Amino acid sequence: MSDAVLYEVAEGIATITLNRPERLNAWNGDIGHLYWTYLDQAAADDAVKVIIVTGAGRGFCSGADMDVLQGIGAAGGITGEGRRRDEHQTYTLSIPKPVIAVVNGSCAGLGMVQAVMADVRFAAAGTKFTTAFARRGLIAEHGIGWVLPKLVGPSRALDLLMSARVILAEEALEMGLVNRVYPADQLMAEARAYALDLAANVSPTSMAVIKKQVWHGVQNDMATNNALSDSEMRASLKRSDFKEGVSSFLEKRPPNFAPFSG
Repeated sequence: MSDAVLYEVAEGIATITLNRPERLNAWNGDIGHLYWTYLDQAAADDAVKVIIVTGAGRGFCSGADMDVLQGIGAAGGITGEGRRRDEHQTYTLSIPKPVIAVVNGSCAGLGMVQAVMADVRFAAAGTKFTTAFARRGLIAEHGIGWVLPKLVGPSRALDLLMSARVILAEEALEMGLVNRVYPADQLMAEARAYALDLAANVSPTSMAVIKKQVWHGVQNDMATNNALSDSEMRASLKRSDFKEGVSSFLEKRPPNFAPFSG
């Protein structure tokens, strides 16, 4: 199997690392196929409570591989490249476990799409972000035109998408594009500490349902959301996790929640 993406599970955390550091982890067919495969593997593994996505070396993901883009341009459209498995980027939103993007360096184009599809984003101080698309004669690709306004608001999303200007992690934090910014040498440790807290103290089923509530919620009207919330609340009150959550709090001990069962 290609090593274009690395996969490791430890302490309840699956770490998926894009691994083409010599190309700043530019996205190609190998990365795409393995990325979706490992997301599914993590989702199906009861030992995994949280998923971290990051990049090897100096970059998170610099976007689509330019060799691939040149081939598409020469062919006048998309060819068979990367078709072994070619999910839409919004597929990440359907994974019933929290996905944390640890943006360790350059995050551009398709790389920025991957980052915004995560549930939480931590970034290294000074990291550069750009949508890039409009400066390549392209449009807001792979669902970023739908998700980005939900994160930063329509006006800021239009600014980032139309200008394709470069912003730093500090501005990304200010506008709500990322959740936390840390010095590069502290980034992964801080992200893992956050993930470990989720893995140790939060119900996997609660996280899965909350993720569904939020992402379905931005698509539905208030009445539909209220009905879904009421239904999920009734179900949660009947689960063993509710009893365990209350008991562990009263007994001042770590909770022992059941794995998410779908």
